[in-house]
Amino acid sequence: MEEMLLQAEGISFSYNDGKKALREINLSVKKGEKIAVLGSNGAGKSTCFLTLNGVLRPQSGRIFYQGKEIQNKNLNELRKHVGIVFQDADNQIIASTVSAEISFGPMNLKLPQQEVKRRVEHALDCMNLKDLKDRPPHYLSGGEKKRVSIADIIAMESQVILFDEPTSSLDPVNVKMLEQVLDQLSDMGKTLLISTHDVDFAYRWADRGVVFSDGKIIGDRRIREIFEDKALLNKANLKEPILLQVYHNLVKHGKLKIAKESPKDIIELDKLLEID
Repeated sequence: MEEMLLQAEGISFSYNDGKKALREINLSVKKGEKIAVLGSNGAGKSTCFLTLNGVLRPQSGRIFYQGKEIQNKNLNELRKHVGIVFQDADNQIIASTVSAEISFGPMNLKLPQQEVKRRVEHALDCMNLKDLKDRPPHYLSGGEKKRVSIADIIAMESQVILFDEPTSSLDPVNVKMLEQVLDQLSDMGKTLLISTHDVDFAYRWADRGVVFSDGKIIGDRRIREIFEDKALLNKANLKEPILLQVYHNLVKHGKLKIAKESPKDIIELDKLLEID
């Protein structure tokens, strides 16, 4: 049986201006899952992440980590095991050099110096930051800052990592590198949730999709099923991934037979074309 790591039961949250950001959200996350969290701006994705990480406390409902309900007395335990990479890297970066920034979290865990060094070196290597390790992070480009903020969480070695729009500010080369890092983290057994507007990335990367609209979850299925549901996409203001559009057009014009499952990447599409 797959291990249930993180659960939200009926959580709701409103901001001071009265905006209802979350409306009785129910979400269960299993160990090792790769989940794309989708929805338009203001749908509730970022607020949900902040409650799952313990930055915000839900005004109703409950959060569990490994079956234990999270309360004030064990809130730090949640934050230790559930890391978050913020959309705006400036909200996360506080230290004077890249190396110091990445070491901040592990040092707060009171780890041995050699272990802190190992984690920092690993994170620098993962995010291609070794040449920038002595640079002040606030003088880096937007994409470089994003890579530093991701390295922060890699060094923490959290079991669950929440990425809020990780591909924003990244050029295509660094997006490809990010996907490689995500694959590495997944291979290490990490559980990954990524909030993104990039439907092409979400479709090829994720196994499961969770769709938000107006503070509610309106879809929670395999990612293929999410993007095959035209009514759901319209309701959430989401577009169909380009690869899926190409596949559907090939089927429509008789160039390809309908497959048992729609292709998730160009390699799968090529195989269908060879078979056909």
